[in-house]
Amino acid sequence: MQTSRTTVDPSEISKFEAMAAEWWDLNGKFKPLHMLNPCRLDYITSQIAGEFDRDLKAPDPFKRLRMLDIGCGGGLLAEPMARLGADVVGADAAEGNIPVAQVHAEQSGLTIDYRHTTAEAMAEAGEKFDVVLNMEVVEHVASPIDYLTACHDLLKPGGLHICSTINRNPKSFAVAIVGAEHIMRWLPKGTHEWSKFITPDELFDLLRQAGLEPVDRKGFVFNPIAWSWRLSDKDLSVNYVTASLRKA
Repeated sequence: MQTSRTTVDPSEISKFEAMAAEWWDLNGKFKPLHMLNPCRLDYITSQIAGEFDRDLKAPDPFKRLRMLDIGCGGGLLAEPMARLGADVVGADAAEGNIPVAQVHAEQSGLTIDYRHTTAEAMAEAGEKFDVVLNMEVVEHVASPIDYLTACHDLLKPGGLHICSTINRNPKSFAVAIVGAEHIMRWLPKGTHEWSKFITPDELFDLLRQAGLEPVDRKGFVFNPIAWSWRLSDKDLSVNYVTASLRKA
């Protein structure tokens, strides 16, 4: 039997398997994502609305858009997209995340197609989407270029790819690893490997190599006084997000 190529890193998957039950605990190990989520959603929804000419004030503004949330975890992004009317597939290589996401979606009255699979397997199966959300995943895969190529292949022509990750510099080491894992203890130690972080220029190069056309990038900036996140056009020094298109 032929097996799908994969960029899954088993050691990375095991980290998130161990935390699966805590996805919807606002004060648990995924507290940083819950705090960041409103900012992520602002960016995602504005990019989708702009690209597909949708009115976010209208009922079900993302109706008839097929979206993939790759590395969906417990469904923190998939659920808001479903509420906005999108036809959502949530995929994750960590098998333990899927039943958590399924139960929470059912409790929330949402229909989301959750699958234990990989981007590569879905691309090989010929799946196609209008939007691929690829948030905080690329720094955990074994081969970023192969993974991003699979994301490209999953998009319809004209499709939108949104990818967020963490910059690689001394500040990101201090904030994302020392601060988040060792001082604040928001994440278990070892969740991130600094060497796997990717600079914005490197990510744009990888996206182009994968056949995508980068069109935007912004920073996610944390304000420790206001205890909140905001989008920045200039500060991409730690967390950042990109938008790119599949032209053909």
